[in-house]
Amino acid sequence: MTRKKIIHTGIALLLAGLPVIPVLAQESNASIRELKAVIGKYPDSLGAHHQFIAAFRKSIPNASFRNGDSVVSLLKGQYEQWAKQFPKSAIVPFALGEAFADVESPKARPYLLKAVALNPRLAPAWRDLSIDADRWGNQDGAREYMGKAAAADPSEPGYAFYYAMDFEHVDGKKWRTMLYDLAKKFPQSERGAQGLYWLGARSRDTAEKITVYEQMRAAYPPAKFSWSSGGMDDLFSIYLKTNPVKALALAGALKSQEGWGAKDTLAGKIVTINTLMEQRQFKEAADMLAGIKLPRYSRLTTFIAQLKAQAAHGMGNTLEAYNRLATIYAKEPTDDLWKGLEVYGKAQGKDHQQIENDIWQIRQQTIKPAPPFKLGLYTSSGTASLEDYKGKVVLLTFWFPGCGPCRGEFPHFQSVMDKFKGQDVAYVGINVSPDQDEYVVPFMKGTGYSFTPLRADGDWAAKVYKVRGEPTNFLIDQNGQLVFTDFRIDGSNERTLELMIGSVLKRK
Repeated sequence: MTRKKIIHTGIALLLAGLPVIPVLAQESNASIRELKAVIGKYPDSLGAHHQFIAAFRKSIPNASFRNGDSVVSLLKGQYEQWAKQFPKSAIVPFALGEAFADVESPKARPYLLKAVALNPRLAPAWRDLSIDADRWGNQDGAREYMGKAAAADPSEPGYAFYYAMDFEHVDGKKWRTMLYDLAKKFPQSERGAQGLYWLGARSRDTAEKITVYEQMRAAYPPAKFSWSSGGMDDLFSIYLKTNPVKALALAGALKSQEGWGAKDTLAGKIVTINTLMEQRQFKEAADMLAGIKLPRYSRLTTFIAQLKAQAAHGMGNTLEAYNRLATIYAKEPTDDLWKGLEVYGKAQGKDHQQIENDIWQIRQQTIKPAPPFKLGLYTSSGTASLEDYKGKVVLLTFWFPGCGPCRGEFPHFQSVMDKFKGQDVAYVGINVSPDQDEYVVPFMKGTGYSFTPLRADGDWAAKVYKVRGEPTNFLIDQNGQLVFTDFRIDGSNERTLELMIGSVLKRK
């Protein structure tokens, strides 16, 4: 449990009418016996329970996150005794339920439900129930539980934030209204800035993005709020592409902040480069572009490449311009890149099919066989192998039910999959956490996601597919070849996945 969560939990206990009782100061020296004695005297001291559970974990050899479920299960007997001894204590079942929830165990729910039955004002229990419901695929329940957490502790912006976010894919208008209200209600909280950040980041309308980010800048100074600082990075990128003079002004205003020292220089160069392009001084523009060095994972890489291609084409080096965009498009296709390829391709007498062929020549340099697999199904006692999907394009994702980024990506995957219904496209999800198996089938039924869930574990995924974290995604062609690897999809780039799949479908 993080320190921030402990603080919020303590506040929630006070609001729920429960005492936050001091426990042993020397946690590292406190024995399990001493802590049990404290709980016997103060059963509603959540801090004592936290210390007891932590001490118990330390007493188990090789205890880790992966076997956390079984470690916590060893506490059930003790907590059943305390539950009988203190039948009116909501903290006793909550402490065990929270311990299960912290290791993302399906065993958490009955203890959390018992806690809120005893004390409906126990906001942290409602929060953990909400997160747990999400893993079961019960999105309506997750939203309802987080709403109860927010109602039980209206002073906690975190509950209000997550309750608002639960409406994103259900009621977009209400989602926006709630996040704006959050910013008004909590003007001194990072959560308010975070809400505006996601409003801007998830919008597909450039004008709306700018409006939201500018509001965030005014309400939450970037020097003080980290989410606002992140939003300014997005805003700078937008301005650099649409209005570099404003990008220059923004960078100048934030120049004293960490990471902004060179951005005013970059914006100034783009202003000059655009002027040179307008004056058809392409050689001078190309020379300036050659001097621009971006960080490795900059979101501006494609934008600068497009400018370099424009300058090269202006100088008559159309093949260079074409090849530059083709290399990027081969890995991460977008409609804007294709438009450029059509312009530069047409100038060389290339038609649509010839451009496609060129793209595939680039892809062939990195395409390799996908590692074969034969894994158990969750939907039956049978198995599924990669060979079973021969003749189909396969979207393969490695995930586990407790993975928030995985659950956040699924709606966008499903949106794209729905566009290929009836076509030779398969959607497969390999769960890498067997200790969360109990969640999988209910999650599939509750969400309605169409992927076929398969059984594996983290060691297998790391060894066979070199997976280092979840989600990790691959697109496999009809012949079992890895075409696209290590990509992420969200609301801003669903079209990229659509273009990937469509392109592979054409190559049989």
